[in-house]
Formats: sequence, C-alpha cells, structure tokens
Amino acid sequence: MLTVAHVLNFLLMWAMPIALGVVLARRFRRGWGLWFAGAVTFILSQVVHIPLNLVLARLGVFSAAPAAWQLPVSAAVLGLSAGLCEELARFLVLRYWRKEARSWGAALVFGAGHGGVEAIFVGVLTALAFVQLTALASTDLNTLGLNPEQLAAVQNQLTLYQTAPWPAALMGAVERLFALCVHLALTVMVMQVFTRRRLWWLAAAIAWHALTNAVTVYVLQTLGGAGSLNALYGTELVVGVFALLSLGIVFALRQPEPSTPQPVGSDAPLPAPLAGPLTPPPLTSEALKETKYQ
Repeated sequence: MLTVAHVLNFLLMWAMPIALGVVLARRFRRGWGLWFAGAVTFILSQVVHIPLNLVLARLGVFSAAPAAWQLPVSAAVLGLSAGLCEELARFLVLRYWRKEARSWGAALVFGAGHGGVEAIFVGVLTALAFVQLTALASTDLNTLGLNPEQLAAVQNQLTLYQTAPWPAALMGAVERLFALCVHLALTVMVMQVFTRRRLWWLAAAIAWHALTNAVTVYVLQTLGGAGSLNALYGTELVVGVFALLSLGIVFALRQPEPSTPQPVGSDAPLPAPLAGPLTPPPLTSEALKETKYQ
C-alpha cells in the first residue's frame, strides 16, 4: 500500500494541473496558450528567484540575525523573495506579452499554468527520488563508499521512506493541490491591476505570496523539520487554511466575463424566420418616383 501511495503521489502532481487546465480552458473557452504562458512565467521567475536566494545565503542574510530571530527572519526573507520574483514576473508577462488576457477567467487559466508547471516539476523530482530510494533499498549501502555520517543519513532517509504511514506519502500531492489554489488567487489579484487599474493589487499579491510562504516555512521548522510527521501534517494544515482563504479571494474578486461576438461558422442557431407570408408593398405612383435616379 505504501508503494502505491508513493507512486500515486507523483502521478497526482502531474495529473491535477493538466486536469485543471482542461476544465478551465473549456469553461472559459480559452486555448492552451494562456496556460503555457503561465507555465513560462513560473520558469522565468525561477531564473531570478533561485540565484537570488543563493546570493542572499552567501551574503549571510539568513544567519545575520540573533539566534532567536534567525528562523523568523529567514522565513520572512524567503517568503518575500518568492513573492517579489513570481508576482513581478506574473505582472510583466500580463502587461507586456499577454495583453489580451484581461478577465477573471483568463486569470484562472493563466494561474493554473503557473502553479501547474511547478507541480509537474515537483512531481518529476518526487518520481526520481522514488526510483533512487527504491533502488537503494535493495542495495548494500556499505558498498557505496560513504563516510559514517553520510551512511547514517542515507539509512535514516530510507527508514523514514519505508516506514511512513501511507497518508503521509500523499501529502506532497495534497500540498500541490493547495498551492494551485493559492496561485489562482495570486493571478486573480494581479489581474486586478489591469481590470480595476489599481497598482496596489500587485503589492497585495506580493504580500499574500510572501505571507503564505513565510508562515509555511516557519511552521515546518518549528514543528521539527521535514523528517517529522507532526511537522508534515501541521504544515499541510496551515497550507490548507491559506488555500481556503485563497479560494475565497478568487470568488470575492469574480467579475463578469467580457462578451465576445459569435464566430462565423459556429454552431449557433440562425434567427427564426418572420411569421406569415412575405407580400410586396402596393405599387403606387409615389413609389415609382422613389425608384428613379436623382
């Protein structure tokens, strides 16, 4: 059962964003181009986000605060770096590339792509970890040439992976589902910059993204880190609350979709014919005069 849960975990990470994209694209009659634009936006944001975090670590930003404040400061900095990089990327792409995307439905499709490609990437990494740990389980670790500390770390990782309750193995997929909800809300918030013409919505999206990430990191580390089941379940509970609040934001900001003309050659029914026979008007001398060239 545990093996099935591990496999289902990364399969759901791939299936959920694609299924969400299909549903939203059909619901709002949007092509997949907007979904892929959201996906590209996430990738571009990470081109800046990942090096930025490495630079901050090199500068000692995460360890500069007193010991009692290192965790809150680190969580806040990590959350803010994610919010700035991803929301600014979202804003710039919508401002200068996808200028036609200016509706609530367009925001949902775009957000599904942004959060969806992240889920797919995490699913790939999870699948690779599954293959690696499954191979290590049938290998004599003493033949790998590891030092005692490395050997102990690998054995501990294997033990955690093989003895975890099966619901814990599905928490990665659950987290990606919650993250998708957050990304939908963030895109809808950024879209308000264009539909309501208020730039402060961008600041609101950055703040919401930063708060979500910062609280998640803080709770995870406070409850014991990634190797603790209490930390795992507690963190997912917190992310779930943010997901529910994000869905509330999505529907609170719902706006009517712009009307679009019916395309030529569509399946729309033709207008009903006029009732009764068509009769020509009576022929009079005045009517004949009206037909002459002036």
